[in-house]
Amino acid sequence: MQTTNHLLMVRPSRFAFNEETAANNAFQQKSQTAEEALRIQRQAVEEFNAYVTLLRENGITVDVRQDTPEPFTPDSIFPNNCFSTHLIGTERVLVVYPMFAPNRRLEREKLFTKKDYTQFDHVIDLTHWEQEGKFLEGTGSLILDRDHHIAYACRSPRTNENVLQDWANRLGYDYFLFDSEDENGMSVYHTNVVMHVGTRFAIVCMDSIKEASQRNHLTDLLAANGKEVVDITMEQMHHFAGNMLEVRNDKGQKLLIMSATAKHSLTKEQIALLEKDVKILAPSLDAIETAGGGSARCMIAEVF
Repeated sequence: MQTTNHLLMVRPSRFAFNEETAANNAFQQKSQTAEEALRIQRQAVEEFNAYVTLLRENGITVDVRQDTPEPFTPDSIFPNNCFSTHLIGTERVLVVYPMFAPNRRLEREKLFTKKDYTQFDHVIDLTHWEQEGKFLEGTGSLILDRDHHIAYACRSPRTNENVLQDWANRLGYDYFLFDSEDENGMSVYHTNVVMHVGTRFAIVCMDSIKEASQRNHLTDLLAANGKEVVDITMEQMHHFAGNMLEVRNDKGQKLLIMSATAKHSLTKEQIALLEKDVKILAPSLDAIETAGGGSARCMIAEVF
């Protein structure tokens, strides 16, 4: 199945600008004063709670884990980078990922107890790649077409091809690795900022893919797998319009989750096209997007 109606989210305890990830995340903005940082922290919790309420009101099952103050994990609100879950036949598989920032590796220890591991038939642990300085950050790095077993990924300090190849071999996936840059020539830190793949539509910032051969190959792959491409601009990408996730509710209705910032950046034509297929849910995540450099999709981990 491409979509699920079951999500996991982590309520932040000490949400903050993460110094360890800022080097390659151009979307983060640091608070100028301690008072502003405290306001951002409080607002993030309010935004999180409203987001959970919105999802539940629309028939989505949401498991909420509460982060702890110690050890300090400022990005715990983005759990989708730590792990992914998969249904392979009738077996449930958990994949645990190698993370770029040392303080993000602590998130895994908070999320997974021995009891959590026993709920899965198989656990694939890729964290040993950290010893080689090679990383793959879950469904931040990987955009999955689960129905066709293909993963899309843009190369960056957080997405290494050796780890990607290991992941693909273990899960029986093909993959397409491409290069994506912002207007300053900096590699985009996560693929889920550049693109989204749903059951019918693929949202992609083609302008960020400089090589024509890669753009053409990506377009052909998506078309071959039945996806209609909605091309977004670089400006829309910077407003998190690529950071979306399609889910389904308890009645089987398709929902497309994005932030209010992302939705406001879309044209009327783009929204009308998407709404022929899905209902859009767009929570306000201003504080989280500003300090964390991540958006609506980053905050939700799919449970299969």
